[in-house]
Amino acid sequence: MLTAKRIATLTKPGRYGDGHGLYLQITKAGVRSWLFRYRRDGRERAMGLGPSHVVGLAAARERARAARLQLLDGIDPLEAKKAGRAARALAAAKALTFADAAEQYFAQHERKWRNAKHRAQFLSTLKTYAFPKIGKLPLGEIDTGLILKAIEPIWLTKTETANRVRGRIEAVLDWATVRGYRTGDNPARWRGHLENVLPARAQVQKPKHHAALPYVELPAFICDLAGRQGTAARALEFTIATAARTGETIGATWPEIDFDAKTWTVPAGRMKASKEHRVPLSDRALAILKALPREAGNDFIFIGPTKGHGFSNMAMSKLLQRMGRDEITVHGFRSTFMDWAHEQTAFPKVTIDMALAHVVGDKVEAAYRRGDLFEKRCALMSAWAKYLYAPAPEGEVVPLRRAP
Repeated sequence: MLTAKRIATLTKPGRYGDGHGLYLQITKAGVRSWLFRYRRDGRERAMGLGPSHVVGLAAARERARAARLQLLDGIDPLEAKKAGRAARALAAAKALTFADAAEQYFAQHERKWRNAKHRAQFLSTLKTYAFPKIGKLPLGEIDTGLILKAIEPIWLTKTETANRVRGRIEAVLDWATVRGYRTGDNPARWRGHLENVLPARAQVQKPKHHAALPYVELPAFICDLAGRQGTAARALEFTIATAARTGETIGATWPEIDFDAKTWTVPAGRMKASKEHRVPLSDRALAILKALPREAGNDFIFIGPTKGHGFSNMAMSKLLQRMGRDEITVHGFRSTFMDWAHEQTAFPKVTIDMALAHVVGDKVEAAYRRGDLFEKRCALMSAWAKYLYAPAPEGEVVPLRRAP
């Protein structure tokens, strides 16, 4: 057996037994610690009991005795130690509040929102509606009742917002579960859970579609628009001529334009479907681009008032208000294009959908349809430009045209 006096004289690296599996271990670096060695299920195991300058001989013997009692009860002391450490870590993790988890989730996923407005809305809506109810609570304490306290008060009056808040809470809690911060089902999930408590959105909120201008009125509108000065007017005209989304236009840069090929290639990162989209450019669309001013060191096509930046996503909407057409939306011109293409041309639906960068068919069809029907889309956009800038005389019926 070891004694305190003998322990003080030991310096040579090695293990010095005290009996019943307890050893003083000295490493080559001179680090001294206690070790309990035992056999379990036919294999030898060793468990550290602490450094000798912290744990004295008497305390080390008591720790070794406690380990032997565990073995007597059929418990592996090393596994029990690991389980205890894991339980403490889980308890500490569960103390993470929902607000802290939401901030961490947002920091890790911020880049997936291409739209700055949507990115800002994620935390702002949670701060407004969720944090007052569950923000300071540990993740493990959040249940269905608390979720309902956050979203039920606005479910009937702000249904769309309430559902987005619910989805954002669900995403944060799913993240927390995978991270080990909580266990069990997600109390914010809709299917098979909250759908049994809250009325469906369709029952309390009629869907709102983007207000669109009838295509028969579009040539006159374009004539008015073409006569207006300013970047917003040219951006809106370009957006209509290409049937593009607002975000695609305001994010457009000069390297994306190939004047020789008459093509605008929108990178996947700015597309809703996360897939590169080639846009045929009509002569008028090219003329709009060539007439735009450029700014040194700024790749944005439609430059904004702040040097080095593009212009606001609200600029075209404000232009519509100044034109006295605040009953329609910028996005609605895509619907105008679709109505015109379906009703006034013989181009197939798939060509029209691809011109709008819609997802075409299911995954199986997409796997077989590897092309983008670019030549057919060129013909479609050429017909669209002809309609916009060479309108038929008033009262004349525009005949159906066959796609080449």
